[in-house]
Amino acid sequence: MSHGPLQGVKVVSCSTAQAGTVPYMLMADLGADVIKIEAPKGGDPSRRMTVLPGMGSTFFETNNRGVKSVTLNLKDPEGRAILHKLVAEADIFGQNFRPGAAEKNGFGWEELRRINPRLVYVSISGYGTRGPHAHLPGTDSMAQALGGIAEAYSQPGHPMRTGIASVADESTAMLAFGGALAALHHARTTGVGQKIELSLLGSLVRLLGWTFTTTMWRDRNPVTGQARITGTPERPGISASFNDRDGKPLVFQLVGPDNWRDAMTACGFWERVCAAGFETIGSIIDSEQKRAELLGLLDDLFATGTRDDWVTKLRGADIVSAPINTMLEASNDPDVIANGHVTHVDHPKHGKLKVHGTPWRFSETPAKPGIAPELGEHNDAVLAGLGYSAAEIAGLKAKGAI
Repeated sequence: MSHGPLQGVKVVSCSTAQAGTVPYMLMADLGADVIKIEAPKGGDPSRRMTVLPGMGSTFFETNNRGVKSVTLNLKDPEGRAILHKLVAEADIFGQNFRPGAAEKNGFGWEELRRINPRLVYVSISGYGTRGPHAHLPGTDSMAQALGGIAEAYSQPGHPMRTGIASVADESTAMLAFGGALAALHHARTTGVGQKIELSLLGSLVRLLGWTFTTTMWRDRNPVTGQARITGTPERPGISASFNDRDGKPLVFQLVGPDNWRDAMTACGFWERVCAAGFETIGSIIDSEQKRAELLGLLDDLFATGTRDDWVTKLRGADIVSAPINTMLEASNDPDVIANGHVTHVDHPKHGKLKVHGTPWRFSETPAKPGIAPELGEHNDAVLAGLGYSAAEIAGLKAKGAI
């Protein structure tokens, strides 16, 4: 079978960090030819982030696998000329510098579109290009802080904090991936390229989905804590987390009164919750006191058994339920493993490595995870493909253009 549905798509990326590299790593997984431009001395700074002893950088490997590394000194006219030759043959170009930096370094939208009118140009910033802070650098933590997601995992009475997983970066990357391919379809249909602007902040706001809409329409913050309360008193919903007798957490999610009775009956709690006045749970929608009473009761009831037993009983009643995994537990979860969400690659330096799989399963053109490149690993091959001789490549290297 062919490797990936994006074979024949050519990408050039002057991007660093996570949001700017993951879109093109995903494209490489799907067969695209992705050339990553790096500075000759040192390359992408993320090569030196989270370096485990004897293992290299988890950050760089995760976000740059399957791409080709070409070093160019974009302050050198010859280095910039090589970039322009690559862009002339590309379908997609990506950069994630703060607004204005690309223009100063010879790869702004107006300059590159003159070279390749069919080019899809993806530009990622922190805040967006139009607001009062557009000129500032942006990071994942900044977007989490401004975008509101800290509230999603907050506990009443405790300060909000940003999380350790880079959800803003990854959300931006997914949207950039989809947006670039949508624009590529348009370019191939009409012959006209275009610029796509995304921001970490805007992507994080999109990630909040319907909960953000509900917050705006109600004009008040959502209920936070161990339970997600949804719906109306007539048709309430609840997604709640509880610890078992050993302190191991689980979650279940219910929609409507029938779900509630089935779940409580399956766990053997029905008589207890009815005796406490919770034959229906509509009263918890608007009453903080009732909500606290019910959650306290369920805390006590779930603390009488084991997580595995509760999850088995709930799933047996067709109730959505699952153990709450740590990241390490998630990496070994049987459904994660069986579906290839985690897989292995054979690394020439580090042997067999456990890595992300791909989130897609293509029946005819399966994805194929690669490995991250050494700095400048593909200089000779890529430049030879542009028509440079071995002597010319050596000269460029000697003068520091590559």
